[in-house]
Amino acid sequence: MHGRDAILVTGWFSFLHGEATAGDVLALARVEQVLREAGLAYDVVWSPGFRADGTHFDDVDPAAYSRLVFVCGPVHGPQVEEVHRRFAHCLRIAVGVSVVDPDSPAVTGFHRVLARDAAGTGPGVDLAARAPALPAVPVVGVVLTHGQHEYGGLRRHEEVAAGLTRWLAGRDCARLELETRLDAHDWRLCGTPAQLEAVLARLDLVVTDRLHGLVLALRAGVPVLAVDPVEGGAKVTAQARACGWPALVAAERLAGQSAEGVLEHWWRWCLTDGRARAARIGAGFRATDPVPDPADGLVAALRAASDGGDGAATGPPRGAARHG
Repeated sequence: MHGRDAILVTGWFSFLHGEATAGDVLALARVEQVLREAGLAYDVVWSPGFRADGTHFDDVDPAAYSRLVFVCGPVHGPQVEEVHRRFAHCLRIAVGVSVVDPDSPAVTGFHRVLARDAAGTGPGVDLAARAPALPAVPVVGVVLTHGQHEYGGLRRHEEVAAGLTRWLAGRDCARLELETRLDAHDWRLCGTPAQLEAVLARLDLVVTDRLHGLVLALRAGVPVLAVDPVEGGAKVTAQARACGWPALVAAERLAGQSAEGVLEHWWRWCLTDGRARAARIGAGFRATDPVPDPADGLVAALRAASDGGDGAATGPPRGAARHG
């Protein structure tokens, strides 16, 4: 938007080694809203590390601008001082910023500072608070495993995890990495099943290659996009069949050209028809007449064994590896 009165909008989200935080980008959105409503044309400078396809400082001709607006964050340090040197001919205004040292060149270089917080002044509400409303995006829990070495040459866990995470990175969703492993000492992990279930119940979708990622999500009534990481199918496939859950992708499908289409199909289904299906399955687990599971036969097996029966077991041998 070049012209005699062109405005360049910048901030820490513009610097190559800066940081684009959600708060800073929302503060920018608030400033953009104000400029648009005033009918003022502007350009935004982005860090190439954050938005490779945006306008970067290396692309900018300072002579094309007469005014510069610096948005949010602390006005401090050599990067801000360099902005003053490069755009010395511009009217420079800082808005919604923190003033740490009012005598620093980074601060005194501005013609006007509309501070968020500064010594000797009352604090103002952060710009992000009044940013325009945002579109709703699904919240997706991601539960992956890189273990399960008992499957030997049939393991496709690394390929599945790489394919899923690469695909998820391109989805417009809020991703939350979760672990089914419990730990009473690591604050980053849940310490009880109830804590994990409380998280799962608040999600829109779970993406997983773990058996218990599938089961616990359905128990919470949340749809699951499940991938079996074992070639030919193993316990994830068996469990999806036992639960009556159709959104299952074989590891082999992720290696083909149709992988994205398959994932996209089940993604859409999970976020539409799959919601009701998952809710019904979860309710079935909690019903007064629930679906059967192997524990229903435990007491009879114990009694048969104590009465001299052979007590034959159909499950894995004692001491077999367990990875849910």
